[in-house]
Amino acid sequence: MSAAPGPAELRTVVVGYLPTPEGAAAYETALAWASASGARLVVVNTGRHGDNSHPDFASPQDLDAIAAELTAAGIEHEVLQPVDGRSAAEAVLGAATSERADLAVIGLRRRSPVGKVITGSTAQQVLLDAPCAVLAVKRPD
Repeated sequence: MSAAPGPAELRTVVVGYLPTPEGAAAYETALAWASASGARLVVVNTGRHGDNSHPDFASPQDLDAIAAELTAAGIEHEVLQPVDGRSAAEAVLGAATSERADLAVIGLRRRSPVGKVITGSTAQQVLLDAPCAVLAVKRPD
């Protein structure tokens, strides 16, 4: 098993984005890695379990603001919001595969002591099935 790539080795970073503190932490971390390496950043947002009426489905204004920030920063990017009903994990994994990502970044929610025994199903699926290194980020307190 090879080591995770360093920032200088990245060509493409995929980030699972939700309009939540955890999603913001994942996005900011992915932005920092892409910026440091000159990598392309692919932002993926989808509703919870493919439910596009869920609040995790970002608004067009939210995604436009992300695209404008990336453009202003000079970062090559793509913002994806699949509406095919796939789960968030499937959307992130699909983008990581199709974009030949070197790194996927996901946010993790805080969990109770009992909840820490089991990672969330989305995070677990991405961690286990990603075709690239995965960076799991907790939101700052």
